Amino acid sequence: MTEYFANADLDGSALIIAYAGLFIASFTSLFSIVNPLAAMPVFLSLTSGYAPKDRTQTAKKATIYMFAVLIVFLLVGTYILNFFGISLPGIRIAGGLIIMRSGYSMLNPQTGGKKLTEEDEKAALGKEDISFSPLALPLLSGPGSIAVVIGFASQANGAVDYIIHAISILSVVLLSYVLLRLSPAVIKAIGQNGLTVMTRLMGFLVMAISVQFILSGITQYFQIAI
Repeated sequence: MTEYFANADLDGSALIIAYAGLFIASFTSLFSIVNPLAAMPVFLSLTSGYAPKDRTQTAKKATIYMFAVLIVFLLVGTYILNFFGISLPGIRIAGGLIIMRSGYSMLNPQTGGKKLTEEDEKAALGKEDISFSPLALPLLSGPGSIAVVIGFASQANGAVDYIIHAISILSVVLLSYVLLRLSPAVIKAIGQNGLTVMTRLMGFLVMAISVQFILSGITQYFQIAI
């Protein structure tokens, strides 16, 4: 997609639309993997004994760490791909499979999709500061989101693409902070059933995005025109 934007003779309005589309694709892909909706109950559980001020501070520090981790992998992602000899179609298909797994977990939020094991949660309860581990890593910026960000870097075609992906990362981070900050009120207002319905609706959209990623990688690898 970015190659087309770079090579096509587009006027100003068309460029804005093209870059807006890139931002939406980047944002939705990353948000589906981070899935802060699923992180909300875990966050509440791990901070159950915290005062409201301490809970807010923990959410702020966790999302700052999350932003730092994802930005680092955005900047060094292409070097990682070149080192291991991974092709662009390969990373697109792998990213699609990761997103598909996330979408499937969102469609079945009560039976799958746990980012932390029971042992991890028990260990976290005994820590003084849980903002980096396990909140930032692996709950918010785990292997799946890191892989998707590396995929962004592999498809970036110039500084503008990197800036757009960085803005989408920042947007996901800010939204994650807001959801964590408001998690007590949100879960109290809509209940666990309401949260499950929202997660499943988003899971369907995520599955559609993952299929498109996989089809894009296959068609590029076999040079199929569609």
